Amino acid sequence: MAALATNFERITVDPGQMGGMACIRGLRIPVATVLRMLGGGMSYAEILGDYPDLEAEDIQACLRFAAEAATEREVVIPQKA
Repeated sequence: MAALATNFERITVDPGQMGGMACIRGLRIPVATVLRMLGGGMSYAEILGDYPDLEAEDIQACLRFAAEAATEREVVIPQKA
């Protein structure tokens, strides 16, 4: 399995912050939080309204990060019986 790409300037990981979770620009806003909001149907405008420190480019970086992570991991999806 190849390593996750490292050209994510807006995504930071600090072992001393948020338990080492991937966050946005050193803020205490985990990438996973933004992805959950998007997955829940929130629009960019709604997310930016809830998190005024974010920029649209941050949300786009979260999507790129998730896409890269998804190509690098084997995910077992149960099949319906």
